[in-house]
Amino acid sequence: MSLPGWVYGPFELLLHAELHYRAGGDFDRRIALISFDNSIEVAVMNYLSLDEIHRNGRKYKKEDRERWMDNYFSTKLDFIEYECSLRKIPMSADKPHMTWYHKVRNKQYHEGEAAIPTNDVLSGIRTAAIWVFGMLYEVSNVEEELSERIKNMTPTTDLPERDEESDKILDDKYGVIWFGRTSVYASDLIYSHDPNAYRDEALNLREEHQTETEDAQ
Repeated sequence: MSLPGWVYGPFELLLHAELHYRAGGDFDRRIALISFDNSIEVAVMNYLSLDEIHRNGRKYKKEDRERWMDNYFSTKLDFIEYECSLRKIPMSADKPHMTWYHKVRNKQYHEGEAAIPTNDVLSGIRTAAIWVFGMLYEVSNVEEELSERIKNMTPTTDLPERDEESDKILDDKYGVIWFGRTSVYASDLIYSHDPNAYRDEALNLREEHQTETEDAQ
């Protein structure tokens, strides 16, 4: 990948959203909406956490950074607006629309909304997420980078594979997750959302179980 290492984290989340977007299934569309929205927040948080040398020398007051990095999505949009004014560039995705996409995302993620995201919402949040990443990290060919990365991916080298033991340990721990009237096993949800998290959490649960067994002996 031609991108610098300090943008790798936000790019991977954007890549994960893009994979689900291209898959196109109902469940994939829900995960794509959530992941594109999350990628906007992560892109901002990561950018503000970088050293100045990785932000082309841009400096921000401590109190401003703390305000922008709090738990509210609206403050991330405030920073995006501020950054565009600082660089004297237009906002390709406006605050009202990004706020709306985030509200739809919250219905999916927090309220278990069963409806599938519309094409307008999904394409809108995708465009916004790609623009935010490209604007902050000054990457002009984000879609090309995504396509190239996807083209070069292979299941054996890039994504952990599922296995029955990991499925069982995750489902025993977390059970079934409900989206409105739709239910999915935790292992399905975790793997669909982040295969690396699936592998890591299963490994952690195995280690916890082993430690508990040893302590009981």
